[in-house]
Amino acid sequence: MIIVLKKEITASQKDKIESFIRSFDSSPSYWKNNGFDVIGLLEQDLSIWENDLKNMDGVEKVIPIKKEYKRVASELPPKIIKYKGVEIGKDTFNVIAGPCTVKSYEELKEIAISLKKKGIRLLRAGAYKLRTSPYSFQGLGEEGLKIIKRVCDETGMLSVSEIVSTEDVEIVSKYIDIVVVGTRNMYAYPLLKKIGKINNPVILKRGFSATLEEWLLAAEYLAESGNSNIILCERGIRTFERYTRNTLDISMIPAVKILSNLPIIIDPSHSTGRSEMVKSICFASMAAGADGLIIEAHYNPIESIVDSRQTIDMEILQEILDQKENLINLWDKK
Repeated sequence: MIIVLKKEITASQKDKIESFIRSFDSSPSYWKNNGFDVIGLLEQDLSIWENDLKNMDGVEKVIPIKKEYKRVASELPPKIIKYKGVEIGKDTFNVIAGPCTVKSYEELKEIAISLKKKGIRLLRAGAYKLRTSPYSFQGLGEEGLKIIKRVCDETGMLSVSEIVSTEDVEIVSKYIDIVVVGTRNMYAYPLLKKIGKINNPVILKRGFSATLEEWLLAAEYLAESGNSNIILCERGIRTFERYTRNTLDISMIPAVKILSNLPIIIDPSHSTGRSEMVKSICFASMAAGADGLIIEAHYNPIESIVDSRQTIDMEILQEILDQKENLINLWDKK
């Protein structure tokens, strides 16, 4: 059960509500959702007291939630993430773009300038990379983080980069604005708990074999640990198909909106693994109601040190952006 308190609640009213809850020998959780104070009674079924709670002074509403993922359920108001002048969530659409991995300051600065001219404010670039082969490039580490921060400070963009281990949470969150949990780490619950202790918004990618419920429960780990600024990212799942790198499950866009209050963005680069398919997937995702895209882009994709095969150039990126308003308006996000 979720109890949403009125914004104008008095201290006396709040004390009475909390005293009533304590009489059940319950252990309530407290958090904020879109400016409202919320009390969660997550371990007990107190539905027989629902009407009593509804009628108490200072209570905005009482929401019974039967799902396991209670802090990210659709019964709560749609989550709107506001961070350094950027809003992500309901009635918004954001494009995150940049190279898979930072190679040098000069290259990243040139890419960032090109993206900013197109109106993009969110720069993606990897400093730490989890690779299938131990012999593949693993990223520049802290040096890469410093490059990303320098470029974003100079261009006024916000940085987006992946955290790959619990040891890196503190250092990455210091340099990076929005952190990413990659597909391989969706099940890394100790990492999720630690990321839940920081204030940076988190992009949580769906595990390549994860069900929707498992994905939302991973988000619940983040929210339960204290960080509710979560953006879900569908990046394709592993199937028997070999032509594409993964199989994009575009049905997750409406499914997430039915079951969760979190925004969802699409990764067309990792889902297809083919640059010539990225534009079509972006168009389909916009029309289906996604809240944003995260795209691998470079002024000369062949120069990308990682994933050049799925990286688009600036011309294709502009073609995607040119159709954005037409396509996102097909979906009534209200």
